[in-house]
Parts: sequence; C-alpha cells; structure tokens
Amino acid sequence: MQMPTEAPHPASTERYRSAFRAGLFDGRTVVVTGGGSGLGRCTAHELASLGAHLALVGRQMPKLDAVAAEIAAIYPERAGDVTRHCCDIRDEAAVKATVAEVIKAQGRIDGLFNCAGGQFPAKLRDISLKGWDAVVRNNLHGTFLFSRECFVQWMEAHGGSIVNMLADIWGGLPGMGHSGAARGGVLTLTETAACEWGHAGVRVNAVAPGWIASAGIDTYDEDYRNVLRGLRHKVPLQRFGTEAELSSAVVYLLSEAAGFINGAVIRVDGGVPTARPTWKLEPAAHSFPFNGFPQYQPPVTFADLSTRNGEQP
Repeated sequence: MQMPTEAPHPASTERYRSAFRAGLFDGRTVVVTGGGSGLGRCTAHELASLGAHLALVGRQMPKLDAVAAEIAAIYPERAGDVTRHCCDIRDEAAVKATVAEVIKAQGRIDGLFNCAGGQFPAKLRDISLKGWDAVVRNNLHGTFLFSRECFVQWMEAHGGSIVNMLADIWGGLPGMGHSGAARGGVLTLTETAACEWGHAGVRVNAVAPGWIASAGIDTYDEDYRNVLRGLRHKVPLQRFGTEAELSSAVVYLLSEAAGFINGAVIRVDGGVPTARPTWKLEPAAHSFPFNGFPQYQPPVTFADLSTRNGEQP
C-alpha cells in the first residue's frame, strides 16, 4: 500500500500565538533536530516567534528550506537567523561536523531539542534485527550523539539546555517495542546527563508526548491509522493533543523559567497513564485544546473525526 504523502504546508502568515512572553529567547540559538516537519517544525516556529536564532537539522534539505522560508515570510526580522544543516543523526562523523558547522554559522548553541526520530508499528516477534537497529540508532544513538557533541563543543564551557524526546512508554510500548526500548534508553540517558553535566550549567530534561495529532500520523499504513482513530476514547481528556501543546512544554524546559528543573520528564499525554481498566472514562463535556500555531495542519487520518458531530479530535 502506498503511504500518503504529507500535504503542503498552509500559506498562512499569521504569527505564532505563544503563551510565553515576547523576546524570551532573544540572542539565543537553539538547535532543532527533525526541524523540517511535524513537532520539530511547530517548535521551530514558536521559538522563532520568541526571538530565537535557529539551526534546523534534518536529512532532507528541501524540508528544512521550506520551514526556513515559512519563518522568513512570517517573521522578516528572523530571516537571517535561521540556518539549515543536512545531517544523518546516526552518523557520528556527520554529527560532529554538523555541530561544528552550527557553531561557526551561529556563534553559539544555547539550546538543543532532540526531536528527530522515527519508528514503525510491529510486534516484537516480527521485528528483524535490521529494523530494530534502525529504530534504536535513530531514536537513541542520534539523541546521544547530538547531545554529547553540543555539550563537548559548546555547552560544557558556556552552559545550556537540552530537551529530549520520549514517548508514552510507561508500562511498555506494545506494538512498537523497538521504539519503547530506545525511548527508555533516552530516559536514562536524560537522567544520567542531567547529573554528569549539571556542574557546567547544562540542564537535560525530556518531554513524553502521548497521542498528538501531528501530520506524521498520515505516514502509517491504513491498519495502524484505524487503530489510532479510536485511541482518543482511552484518554481521560477524550481527545488528541495538538503540536502546540507539545511545543509549549519544550519551550518551557528550554527557557530560563525552568532554571532549576533538571533530569525531569514532562508528560504531554492527556493523562493516559492514569486511566485504569476499573474506571469507565466519561464522554468529554468540555474541551480546551491549545493551538497557538496558525500553520498547523491536522492529519488527514483524523479528518472525519474533526467534522463528525463537531467533535474535537
């Protein structure tokens, strides 16, 4: 079955409606891996709206170019503050060279959001070593390599903040065991780095998104997309999250307001781990999703949910 392609980004030039104060990241440079789409793209937009210089990292330069062009159109004052860096985060030599390139282009690295990653649905019994290795290298090895190089090449001498990407791994991740194992590794990596690097003024934290209605959902096959459509009923808030709700947590952890938060994880999951088989979740009476990202494009997978009976996906 052919995978659906990601729809073109909306042409809106409306500015991001962040919950944070304007100028929060003035004079600061943040690296966003996976910055060409989905959660990375959304976070890059919010950071740009708050004054950050950005280094967007990804494997496909056209996607990075498209996001940089969006930001330049919406924030003309930021047009010269965004650099693009094509890099396979699993390649140690490439990561070393890319971090050096960012420092040369931007002059500093104050924050890192390790957003890049990926996985595919599969039962453990059906995952080949090649498939397992690809997911673990992407999610765990890449996070380690970028974190280490940003620390060694800049943050060890200047301080900084790192935010890593986890997932809803509490109790395991059936159906995506390779990703669960990798993200579990990122959790302990986060806690270890928080301890080892705290003396240098480097804070290392993580976000753990649950079911976020991001365009990346459209890349799964139809069987898995059908599974995803029914998951909102397993969320105490009875809906999926928005990209902006995840971005808000990332931006907070990168900001000065989180100055004494280190080695922590913010769950952005609507309370899924608190749901219990003994408790029937009631239909939602009120829904207050936050979406500060005017360029946000809900996944096509959930299009029927957003129109049927006026329900909130």
